[in-house]
Amino acid sequence: MSIIDAARTDAARRLLEQRGTLGELAEKLGIALVTLSADEAVATMPAEGNRQPYGVVNGGAYVTLGETLGSFAANVHAIDRDKVAVGIEINATHTRSVRTGTVTGTCRALHLGGTLTTHEITITDEQDRLISTVRITNFLRNA
Repeated sequence: MSIIDAARTDAARRLLEQRGTLGELAEKLGIALVTLSADEAVATMPAEGNRQPYGVVNGGAYVTLGETLGSFAANVHAIDRDKVAVGIEINATHTRSVRTGTVTGTCRALHLGGTLTTHEITITDEQDRLISTVRITNFLRNA
């Protein structure tokens, strides 16, 4: 499925048409968008290839997955209000390592406002065990 097909709203489709890709780092990590809207975004990422030398998934890969989902969801909210995201605050907690398979990031909106958005992303393994949580706050300004 293309990233534009994964968009659930007109604003999400417009954003993805403008951007064209999820970004170079997201693509190198193998992040694949499943669905995207301001309220919810879902993406997957392989564990293989995103590991540190001692075999666990790199915490930076989790943060990138979370930041990709949270930022895209925030920009979907912003584009409908003629705003752009200009700043970001990220908090991440890692609870488990993953050596194989695929992880899934599910992003849900906690707050969608005029000057900021907050999204929480939970990252789980194939057995639906919690791997990491990422909370993203995006600051918005007029376009």
